[in-house]
Amino acid sequence: MPSITLFHGNFVHSKDICRKTADILGYQIVYDADLIQAASERFAIAENKLSRAVYEKPSAFDKFTHEKARCVAYLKSVIASDLAEENKIYYGFLGLLIPASVSHVLNVCLVADRVSRITVATAAGMTEKEASKAILKHDESCIFWAEHVHHKDPWDASLYDIILPTDKKDVTECAEIISSSVKNDILMPTKKSRQAVEDFVLAARVELALAQAGHGVTVSADQGAVTVVIEKNVIMLARLEDELKQIAAGVEGVTEVFTKVGPNFYRNDVYRRYDFETPAKVLLVDDEREFVETLSERMLMRDMGSHVVYDGEQALTFVQEEEPEVMVLDLRMPGVDGFEVLRRIKKEHSRVEVIILTGHGSEADRSRCMEMGAFAYLEKPVNIDKLAETLKAAKAKYAQD
Repeated sequence: MPSITLFHGNFVHSKDICRKTADILGYQIVYDADLIQAASERFAIAENKLSRAVYEKPSAFDKFTHEKARCVAYLKSVIASDLAEENKIYYGFLGLLIPASVSHVLNVCLVADRVSRITVATAAGMTEKEASKAILKHDESCIFWAEHVHHKDPWDASLYDIILPTDKKDVTECAEIISSSVKNDILMPTKKSRQAVEDFVLAARVELALAQAGHGVTVSADQGAVTVVIEKNVIMLARLEDELKQIAAGVEGVTEVFTKVGPNFYRNDVYRRYDFETPAKVLLVDDEREFVETLSERMLMRDMGSHVVYDGEQALTFVQEEEPEVMVLDLRMPGVDGFEVLRRIKKEHSRVEVIILTGHGSEADRSRCMEMGAFAYLEKPVNIDKLAETLKAAKAKYAQD
């Protein structure tokens, strides 16, 4: 029997519909959490890191680290292997990873209008304000995920075989429509569709090997022949293609490797292989905009990734949302100054290494900052090579903690 993917908004009775469908068909339900746990155990990566890759917007540092691509590669590998067993309902976001070539999967989307969703949420005990906030957050997660996986809106009809409006049909009706549809002859597993699963497994393994080598690319496979798609512009394309082919060819089961540029290749973006030893999650904090933006550009020329904020309050807010490896911090800023930022960071995010970079310091300031836990104290104008070496040392210490 075919398997089913069930993508949904929140407050659309999705769990009830899923359970009812599973009862009718005798199917096993596979939740996103099950696949995330399996990936965590198989690849020794924290579950919360995998969850963030699925449900949250990409990190400000992601274009340097490819962390989301690596997490998705881990999850693809798990769901691809799981697909070999049929008669399952994949409930949640991860079903969108299954390629359209696996034709014995019924893709279902559950939707409802906003008024109906708020009604369901308030009936469960939420206030209207809480419900609106929860709906917005969930819909944003849907958008981030569908954009990453398919470059499409999550409610795009081309992604699904059936879209069911749960504000117009009750739980039983929805479950019966899904149960009836999955028995359609066109969805029955065939030799070709099962080969597509094997191709998906191989493509996932190659994508994982490339991700672990620092490359953020997508991969497809056809009976041993693998195609690697490069979506970002690169100056020395032939050299990159040779490297990708060499890595992919080393994966068991690969017979041929092809490369091609994707539709986004000519966008104003640059392909960067992630160097696991080079700092890529550096937060630069300085109210001198021209200086700090120039510093960020000079770091980029050395393949070091950074994000810029212009005052202490912005820095503290940013670190609450995502933790950098290293912070380069000015001391003299309006509002929340560097001393207070350093104190808060070492208290609340002790792993983050802080490099003080100031043009108005003193020996007393140096002593005070080092006592507060700063990794290093540098003065402007700074030698970029010295800063780069200090950043590498700070990242190494962060990695050890």
